[in-house]
Amino acid sequence: MDIAPFELERWFAEYEHEADIMLAESGIRSLSADRFDLNPGKLGYVIPTNGDPELRASVADRYDREADEVLFTCGTQEANLLAFLSLMDRERALGGDTASPSGSASRNPHAVVVTPTYQALHAVPEAIGDVSRVWLEPPEWELDVDAVADAIRPETSVVVLNNPNNPTGRYHPEEKVRALYELAADNDAYLLCDEVYRLLADEPLPTVASMGEYGISTTSLTKAYGLAGLRFGWIAGPEEVVERAWQWKDYTTISPSIFGQHLARQALGEREDAILAENRELAAHNRERVREFVAEYDLSWYDPVGVNGFVSVPEGFSGSEDFCRTVVEEESVVLAPGELFGYDEYFRIGFGLPTDELEDGLARVGDCIERRQ
Repeated sequence: MDIAPFELERWFAEYEHEADIMLAESGIRSLSADRFDLNPGKLGYVIPTNGDPELRASVADRYDREADEVLFTCGTQEANLLAFLSLMDRERALGGDTASPSGSASRNPHAVVVTPTYQALHAVPEAIGDVSRVWLEPPEWELDVDAVADAIRPETSVVVLNNPNNPTGRYHPEEKVRALYELAADNDAYLLCDEVYRLLADEPLPTVASMGEYGISTTSLTKAYGLAGLRFGWIAGPEEVVERAWQWKDYTTISPSIFGQHLARQALGEREDAILAENRELAAHNRERVREFVAEYDLSWYDPVGVNGFVSVPEGFSGSEDFCRTVVEEESVVLAPGELFGYDEYFRIGFGLPTDELEDGLARVGDCIERRQ
C-alpha cells in the first residue's frame, strides 16, 4: 500500500499548536470530563474485543440491526479504514471470496467516492485499489446520482458518501441517499456513509445502515457529542462485513478503549438528549454569527448543516492557501484552505468552538480581509 500524505493534517501540524484560535476545527467544542463518571473499574482490555455485547446491542438498535452487526473502533477514522479493508482487501483483489451478499468476485477492487470530502475517504481506498471520484459542484453542492451511476464499474465494491458533507456542510436529502443506496445495491456494491455530523441536524435523516443489507454507517462520539478525546466510534452494517473488519482490527487497536466504552455508555444513555440539545443550540447560534460574517464581507457559502462551512475566498488573495496562510501568519487564526479539498476558490471554517473564541477569530479574519481591500 502507498498512502498519500494527509495534507489537511500536515497543514494543521504546521500551524495549529502555535496559533491562538483554531477556526478550522471540524467538530463541536469539547465537553468537560467532570460531567461524567470517570472510574471504569479495572483497566484491562475490553472483552470481547469488538466491544461489550450489551452496548453493541444498544447501538445496533439505532440501525435496526443486531449486536454482531456493530464493531466498536478508535474513532470514525479507524471505522472507515477497517471498512475499506473489509471491502477492498487483497483477497477480493485476487478474485477470492468477498463480503458481497451475492459472493461475486473481482480482480480489481474499485470504489466510487463523492467529493469533496475528508481526505481519508478517498486516500485509503486509493491505497488499496482504484477510485473514481464524483465531484459535487458549487454553489449548491448537489449530489448527482446519475454521475455516480456512470462511475460504477463491474468491479465496484463500495460507493462512499459523507453526509452531512465535510467541508461544504451540504446535507443530501433522504431521497437522494436512498437512490444512491438502491444504485449501489443494484450493482452488488455497498453504500458506506460517514455520518459523524448527522446528529447535529435538527431532523436527522435515517441512517444508511438501516436502509438494507448493502448499507454501512460509520460514526463516532467526536463531532456531534463533543467527545473527541475518547476516540470512540463504530461501524454498523452487514455481519459479514463487520466480521471481516474485526479480523483487521485485531492488527490495529485490538479492542476499544476501556475509558471510551465507559463514557460512551453514559453519553449514549440518559445524558444523550441533553448533550445533543446543547450542542445543536451552540451550532445554530454560531452558524448565524458566521452567516452574518459572510454577508458583511460579501462572501458566499452554502448554508451548512453541522459545524463546517465552505466559504468563498475574499478578493485580494490569489487563492485559498494564500488567504489562509496570510490569516494565520498575521492574525494567528487557523483556517483550512479549500485547495486541500480540490477547490482553491473556497476555504473551510469550523464554527463549533465556544462562541467567544469564534467572535474573536472572526474579528481577526475580518481585519485581515480589510487590510487587503
